[in-house]
Amino acid sequence: MIDQEDENMSYVDEVLEMAAQRDPNEPEFLQAVKEAFESIRPVVDANEKVYRENAILERFVEPERIYTFPVTWEDDAHKVHVNRAWRIQFNSAIGSYKGGTRFHKTVNLSILKFLGFEMVLKNSLTGLPLGGGKGGSDFDPHGKSDREVMRFCQAYMNALYRYIGPEMDCPSGDIGVGGREIGYLFGQYKKLTSSFDAALCGKGVNFGGSLGRTEATGYGLAYMTDEMCKACGKELTGRTTVVTGSGSVAIYAAQKIQQLGAKVVAMCDSNGYIYDEKGIDIEVMRQIKETERARISEYAARVPGAVYTPGKGIWNIKCEIFLPCATQNEISLDAAKTLVGNGCFLLAEGANMPLEPEAVRYLQNSGILYMPGKAASAGGVSVSGFEQAQNAQRMYWTFEEVDAKLQRQMAFIFNNVAGAAKRYGKEGNYLAGANICAFERVAQAMVAQGLY
Repeated sequence: MIDQEDENMSYVDEVLEMAAQRDPNEPEFLQAVKEAFESIRPVVDANEKVYRENAILERFVEPERIYTFPVTWEDDAHKVHVNRAWRIQFNSAIGSYKGGTRFHKTVNLSILKFLGFEMVLKNSLTGLPLGGGKGGSDFDPHGKSDREVMRFCQAYMNALYRYIGPEMDCPSGDIGVGGREIGYLFGQYKKLTSSFDAALCGKGVNFGGSLGRTEATGYGLAYMTDEMCKACGKELTGRTTVVTGSGSVAIYAAQKIQQLGAKVVAMCDSNGYIYDEKGIDIEVMRQIKETERARISEYAARVPGAVYTPGKGIWNIKCEIFLPCATQNEISLDAAKTLVGNGCFLLAEGANMPLEPEAVRYLQNSGILYMPGKAASAGGVSVSGFEQAQNAQRMYWTFEEVDAKLQRQMAFIFNNVAGAAKRYGKEGNYLAGANICAFERVAQAMVAQGLY
């Protein structure tokens, strides 16, 4: 427990200062902590005595366990490579650890700690018994052969398998880790443990996976967007929408939101963005990105009337709804100002922390409807939880059953977020509502379980 040296400093500020001193080289993690803690001040103030006595905030920002390990693998030319990898088991107060696995050259400890911290809150919002964790490596699967990816995944699992399991920690996919990678990881886990259990989620449907898992985060984002429109008395039908990214989250968010009546006119990848005034043809996009693993510029070459623009700037396209689904800190303050100036009234995050802090503050001050990723993108982890439930029961749910459960789940999350915001005098502030609702559940469990 922190000794309160300055009577004028709040408990929240004390712990924020402590975190900054302990982890000065982890900007993404500190950004996530600061954003969440600014929102939960009223909860902490109302419960300060019990939270201080149990050092809740100090424990909340400290992962329960971090595994760091090298991954040594051989490429097709028989050259040996060594990548760095981590698994962060952040908080297990409300359930066993759960969170994605990211393979990307930008992965480092700060990014994984930020993602693990966010998973604690996101998983809490689902209402399911899921703690938070995250893992990954600075290995980049792009440009690698299937055999190279397989060898890396096998080497990664060789180091990790002792520390995961259906009642301990259940990794799933993330950037750079899709069905191919999960298949290789699970195959090696099964070989090493002689066990066919739910130690990983996002598996193929013919070996324990859930129908609807691939679509879940994007579909959930679309359902959340629909709930936000309903709450403010607006129709989703006909709304011009921009979706950043072109991975599975972006593709299935675009697919579902068009099924719900909106029109997606632009998407992007790291090289540039495409604009299609008629509305994005999702099947063409899926062929390019999921099957061919090609660049988004191919879309303009195949679809008459579509325009490709290299570089950043997709936020310059006029839209009413903006769904960032790419990566962290992709939207700056200037981009946020452009969105508002062009008439955007709703922004819901499909990615983790895709807005810079100044952009978030500007959007909230401008009155735009804003839903943070921990709530808006919780559909993925929700269906991962459904996958675990099906595995445990040896059950199989149809796509329609999973999709209906997902739609109810997103409505449940929205109502809880909106209710928490209203309860603390912040009606319509979904960022505050999401952080408050998620934190309260975890903090209550931590107090009840003592100093574990």
